[in-house]
Amino acid sequence: MRIITVIALVLTAAAAAGCASRGVGSESYLDPDTGVTIRRAGTPAVLYKDRTSRAAFARDFIHMGPVQVNRMGGYRYYLWFGIWSTIPTDDPETQRDGFESVTLFANGEPLQLQLAGWTGSSIGASGDVYVKPVASAADAYYEVTLDQVRLIADSSDLRILTSGPDSTSFELWDSQASAFRSIRQFIDQGAY
Repeated sequence: MRIITVIALVLTAAAAAGCASRGVGSESYLDPDTGVTIRRAGTPAVLYKDRTSRAAFARDFIHMGPVQVNRMGGYRYYLWFGIWSTIPTDDPETQRDGFESVTLFANGEPLQLQLAGWTGSSIGASGDVYVKPVASAADAYYEVTLDQVRLIADSSDLRILTSGPDSTSFELWDSQASAFRSIRQFIDQGAY
């Protein structure tokens, strides 16, 4: 009888661990104000641009993660950008320059992204979907398709090119294995 109890405890612990690991890939919640269900990846990817011409360790960053908005069975997908810099600025609006439209290159394939909005309300959320990497970060949301999210998840190389006369190219910070694993799990755990 004791062995059966131990086996039952081990199986219960394994099942609980399996359920807990699912939360790493995506997090879902019901927005209390808008009534939509929001789902996001647990770990966003990080891209950067060196600005060493301005200061020794100056960099601009983009944190990027997928978002699913479920409005009574109508699913829409977005990419969230958290845009920030290590260079202090008096005008946070300057962080948004060039982000009205961007080109995301996934394994060399260009994806033109048009801005859906600067706040969570532009996609149906009552607040921020992702936690900002720093308080001064600017949010941006771009509507995408599920196939585009899949392409991003399966990419070994991502690059973002901003628009405008001062276009800037952002590269992956490092291999971002946990971010790509999180995006793949986001797709596997509820892409419709």
